Amino acid sequence: MFNKTSLRNFLGELPLAAELDYTLRQKNRARRDHYNLARLQKSLPHAVAQAKPFIEKAPAGKNILFFATLHYWIEQAAFLSLVLRGLGHTVTLLTLPYSEWHKEMDKLTQKQRGLHTRDALSPLSSFVHHASLLDLKPASDLPASLQSDIEEVSLWDAQYTLMREEVDMKNPGDKALYDLRVRRNTFAARAALEWIQAQKPDVVLVPNGLILEMGIVFRVARYLNIPAVTFEFNDQREQIWLAQNTSIMRQDTDYLVEARCHLPMTDAMYERLADLENARRGARVWGKSKRLWQYVSSQGADATRKMLGLDERPVVMLAANVLGDSLTLGRNIFAASMSEWITKTVRFFANRPEVQFVIRVHPGEKLVPQAKSMGTVVREALPEIPKHFHLIGALDNVNTYDLIEIADLGLAYTTTVGVETAMNGVPVISCGDTHYRGRGFTIDPNTWDEYFSTLERMLPNLRTHRLTDEQVAKAWNYAYRFFFEYPRPFPWRLVNFWDDLDVWPVEKVLGGQGQAEFGDTFRFLVGEPFTWKD
Repeated sequence: MFNKTSLRNFLGELPLAAELDYTLRQKNRARRDHYNLARLQKSLPHAVAQAKPFIEKAPAGKNILFFATLHYWIEQAAFLSLVLRGLGHTVTLLTLPYSEWHKEMDKLTQKQRGLHTRDALSPLSSFVHHASLLDLKPASDLPASLQSDIEEVSLWDAQYTLMREEVDMKNPGDKALYDLRVRRNTFAARAALEWIQAQKPDVVLVPNGLILEMGIVFRVARYLNIPAVTFEFNDQREQIWLAQNTSIMRQDTDYLVEARCHLPMTDAMYERLADLENARRGARVWGKSKRLWQYVSSQGADATRKMLGLDERPVVMLAANVLGDSLTLGRNIFAASMSEWITKTVRFFANRPEVQFVIRVHPGEKLVPQAKSMGTVVREALPEIPKHFHLIGALDNVNTYDLIEIADLGLAYTTTVGVETAMNGVPVISCGDTHYRGRGFTIDPNTWDEYFSTLERMLPNLRTHRLTDEQVAKAWNYAYRFFFEYPRPFPWRLVNFWDDLDVWPVEKVLGGQGQAEFGDTFRFLVGEPFTWKD
């Protein structure tokens, strides 16, 4: 059947049809497409004028490939590319003009998005080279290792999109989504491989670096042994997460531990970390964040015990993550998924009435109602919830930090609740490949047998397994480094980017104040070794 999509695909194949339609009907009109860079196009000329004096005086730097897709990443990447050029680096901004990663757009629309991107970024043309991934010649074939990477990343893409870990290849919808991601990621891998091999940049800069084409370009860079820097953002404004030669979503903190965790904590550091923890416990925002980590303030241990009907038996708390969060993708050690870990764990504790088992569904599930709830996973595993179980939903009026105070043992996959539980002297079994695993204050099984034998060993005398003072001190030290030294100062968070740009325009970032605040971070962004200012 020849429908509207077929017609637009046909027109998209005709030479110059997309360009003619864009010039006559689209170019000077307000865009109704979700992919809209009009604000970027309007603001860039002024930013370029601000950067020009710095560009003319900057010493020569590195040759950088900066890849960005999705309109919001492209907006930020344009300004970041301009600042890097103002610091002397040669920058190629390689864009992929997609707005939807989970569905196919007709060829006419996609070509016109490319034209819109070209026009929006044209003010940069004197200083930053722009190329579209869709215009690159792809490599004819791929090595086996990159083919394997495509399959892995495409599965994560499907999990991230569906907000569940089970991707059923017999389900037409799941299979279609996975196949789409394979096609797109395969093209991205071939195009990036051909370009990077030919141009040989000094550094590849990529947001996220785990999922979608961002993950693929990162994998291609590493396959070619090109240094790659990835970045993401936490809840705090004027901060950025950085990783060199690994995806930032892996939260690899080995370098941080090696460089910083042997240093002693001062009283001021303890006070700062305690202030953060008290804000979270009190359901208050902290610092330059608007995020609430809890939706109900602490009621105290005794009040929480009474509210939940807990008795004197020991308490085991399982703290779940939000399913589908990219911070949980690929983090499995002995379980095939977080859902499997929860399923087998609750079935194990169903036959352990000598303890009270509390399951804390992550409050963040409130923000992603489309995700499969961990409460649903529990109910699927145990249609009849045992009397010694207490399933606490995301919206229930229970504060996680009261549960930490009550708990005698914590079970965690990758949630930072695991660190915070250890900070309170409560032993924690770390079951996912999380950044705090193996830091000297968690119990870290590598197999199902180790996991269950550890539980069997600990449960009969649970309250004798409190952490030592040395272990608690390690937890506090690590938490301080992770919360305050792992993030780096940075002017523009992705969320609220335009508001941040008002506070930190390009001229101010490149000037004395901006470089005093953020100069080190921009050096780290182009692959210079991490350092700290004590």
